[in-house]
Amino acid sequence: MPTVKKTLMFFSSFVTSLGAFVVISSILATQEWIRSTIAIRDSSSNGSVIITYGLLRGKSVQELNHGLAESDKSFEVLGTLSSSSQKTLHTVVLVFLVLSLLTSLLSAGLTLYNSISNPYQTFLGPSGVYTWSGLCAAFIFITLLLFVGNTQSNHLSEQLAQKLYPTYPASTHQGTSHSYGYSFWLVLLVILLNVASVVVIIFYQKARYQRKQEQRKPMEYAPRDGILF
Repeated sequence: MPTVKKTLMFFSSFVTSLGAFVVISSILATQEWIRSTIAIRDSSSNGSVIITYGLLRGKSVQELNHGLAESDKSFEVLGTLSSSSQKTLHTVVLVFLVLSLLTSLLSAGLTLYNSISNPYQTFLGPSGVYTWSGLCAAFIFITLLLFVGNTQSNHLSEQLAQKLYPTYPASTHQGTSHSYGYSFWLVLLVILLNVASVVVIIFYQKARYQRKQEQRKPMEYAPRDGILF
């Protein structure tokens, strides 16, 4: 059976790993990743198209100064995009997010297992926690970078606007501004939770090493008045 200290520290790491899993699940489900405002102007109308979406779903609204606006639309991101570089890169973003979800679950499972037992296999101990938590943080960070690249450089929002409103081709777009929502910034929380999981285990490993050193050199740590010559 593990010591009380080990149980408490690994259980604390389990809580942070489980927290990362929950946050990633909410990130995947919510639609508040980005809000893009695309200015449009043609011979019959001018105004803007506002698209708010996440990794799976989104909604769009037209705000026209003059002209007839279409009704609000809800859409599936991948279903709206045609076979394009934007769709391919968005699919890769989803793959990396799912990988981070799985690795956070594995990290949570290992920390919980270590809080109630003493595994003999090295990969089931702290090194396994380091590996899965590190991979989770890496995957989620890659997800963030790819999503930003797809929206800023690859013009994902403009592509969605063209598909949702075919009457406003790219030539009518007058500029785009982006505002990242809370779902996007939760990615940073996932990274912090994984770092916390690793730091807790590092502190446990350090305390365990010091305890072993004390056991190997009892004379060095004994009080001077207790040493007999």
